[in-house]
Amino acid sequence: MADESRITLASLAARAGVSLTTISKVLNGHADVAPATRARVEDLLRRSGYRRRGSGRRSRAVELVLPDLHSPLSIEVIDGVREAAVSSGHSLTLTVSGNAYGSAGDEPWLDAVLERRPAAVIVYSGVVAEVREAFRSRDIPVVVLEPADAADPSVPAIGVAHWSAAVTATRHLIDLGHRRIAAVSGPDGVVGSHARLDGFRSAMRLAGLAVPEGWARFEELDAPAGERVAHELLRSSHPPTAILAGGDLQALGILNAARAAGLRIPEDLSLVGYDDQPVSTSSSPRLTTVHQPLRELGLAATRLALRLDDQRALEPTRLDLAATLILRDSTAPPRDPSTTLEIDS
Repeated sequence: MADESRITLASLAARAGVSLTTISKVLNGHADVAPATRARVEDLLRRSGYRRRGSGRRSRAVELVLPDLHSPLSIEVIDGVREAAVSSGHSLTLTVSGNAYGSAGDEPWLDAVLERRPAAVIVYSGVVAEVREAFRSRDIPVVVLEPADAADPSVPAIGVAHWSAAVTATRHLIDLGHRRIAAVSGPDGVVGSHARLDGFRSAMRLAGLAVPEGWARFEELDAPAGERVAHELLRSSHPPTAILAGGDLQALGILNAARAAGLRIPEDLSLVGYDDQPVSTSSSPRLTTVHQPLRELGLAATRLALRLDDQRALEPTRLDLAATLILRDSTAPPRDPSTTLEIDS
């Protein structure tokens, strides 16, 4: 890495083959720079080790970037970030990325965020390397909430301990006497979805129980996906007596499919949701579900981001918060607990 004391904007502009005005626009987050030019300048800034100083003073706002602002998941995260920001003398700015949960995608929001020069940025799901470098070159701390992948471990990230949550939920069903248990997680390609299924499989294996083919799968986290999967599972000659869902909306779809098949919840089929959204208490029966600490996630991420400037502080850059199983009315012992599926030796 180059000696930062000798790096000037003029020398960087000359090396990039652009004007001083252009390189300043890139640093200040202005939109009127061609994408190819911006990428070339950002790459040069990264390789040179240049960090904006002096006139690049940041605002007193924390920027929270979310896929949407209306879902129950978003609202809880917003509440946690707002509390942490306000308690430290900062304001909160909200930005909609337009990306689905678990997807980094294009980043059309980046230019506006860079121009506002926030004190810190909290991004839900993930950011591509070029975006991380854009924040790094301006000394803007960024923390990822619920990272969608297991990318660069040096990127500060705070998530939920999905593996252990799935183990706990599966263990609950096993302790009730269930032996034929299926699990549906979120979309493939998202690290949290894999962690949930891995936790489910681990709990089943430790209990000496088999997971038949197709009984642990990735699906979208909505009611139609849950209904479709449940119809398929419940038509088998030996259907599951319990299903662990990847989300509460997905669980509602499973519940609808069970009723259409003439099954009662929990007498004929036990069901565990995930997220602890408001629908989990308004459904009939009320869902046993896993509570994700989303508000606490926002609190912890914001406090970490605002402390990242203090190079003397030894802060963890990767942290998973524990999720909690909430017992309600959708789980019960199976009607015939004697039937088991043993793992082949």
